[in-house]
Amino acid sequence: MKFEVIKKETVMLNPQKDMSEHRIPSEIRIEPLTGRTARICHFMKLQWQKPDFDTLVAGTDAWCPFCAERVLNVTPCFPKDLIPEGRMQKDDMVIFPNIAPYDSIGAVETFGARHFVPMTEFTPVLMASAFAFAQDFFRRIESTGHPESVYHIINWNYMPPAGSSLIHPHLQVFSTSSAPNLMRQELEASKNYQDSHGSNFWVDLVAAEKKLNKRYLGKIGRSHWMTAFAPMGVAGDVLAVLEDVRCTLDLTETDLLDIASGISRVIAEYDKMGIYSFNMNFFTGTGTDDHFRFHLIFSPRTFFSQQLGTPDVGALRNLFNETMCLAYPEEINESLRQGFRTPTGPLYAD
Repeated sequence: MKFEVIKKETVMLNPQKDMSEHRIPSEIRIEPLTGRTARICHFMKLQWQKPDFDTLVAGTDAWCPFCAERVLNVTPCFPKDLIPEGRMQKDDMVIFPNIAPYDSIGAVETFGARHFVPMTEFTPVLMASAFAFAQDFFRRIESTGHPESVYHIINWNYMPPAGSSLIHPHLQVFSTSSAPNLMRQELEASKNYQDSHGSNFWVDLVAAEKKLNKRYLGKIGRSHWMTAFAPMGVAGDVLAVLEDVRCTLDLTETDLLDIASGISRVIAEYDKMGIYSFNMNFFTGTGTDDHFRFHLIFSPRTFFSQQLGTPDVGALRNLFNETMCLAYPEEINESLRQGFRTPTGPLYAD
């Protein structure tokens, strides 16, 4: 496993120090599977000011289509040959077609009736229940023999900085025969890696990260948690790889609770930095993709300038698809590790 780093240095004359020479380091990291590059630069303290949530949320429930008094009246229904009852319901959670779908089989799942759930109040039980409900939907699609029932994906955009247009917490769940760009690249690269190395990339990655112990966070059940070597988010990414799991439909109830527990731990530590928004995606193969392992990426989202509303995605990312992180992933790991410790030590035990 090769973790390649290209070190750079900028030299300038600093007007605040009598034009003395000032050197600023940066790095370009090459992600070991796909060759995707990420820049570690623009260093700053990873600490942000949270907004006034009362002001941010005020009045948004008056028109929210996902609140309990509206969700069954204003949301669309699935055709009867797909979901005969039109919408799926579990307690106060609802799954219905996405009115702005990403694909042929695209749905929205609400987390329940509560309009605003602060980030740290997503309990493992709540998240695991939502993920299991999404799995129920995927299995219903699978049972119909629909040609789009190939990759079963959960996207989570939590709060506006992460791309959510509504405060009410919800997931995008969709089944597709067309893998999204990065997932497709990972699927292809994983197959090439196994063909050329005779081993599974994801198994090798977990082993290498555990041995280095610079970015590894811990193990919960079958899930291995680590900070990403070449992150996409400005405050780093957290990667969780599941042992012996190839696809979303292979996840057990225990796996879902373990995943939710890990996310809860990550959320708690990023909350201390003032982060209140994130993206989380499932990356999945099919049940026969032996070269692949199911994994998720948790990526915190924020603003470069909260006063101006400057997003954390600029031309470098939007047009070049070149990502930027404002701190070394190894340092971010040190901040997150506390969440993966127990009274007897780190969560490293098999």
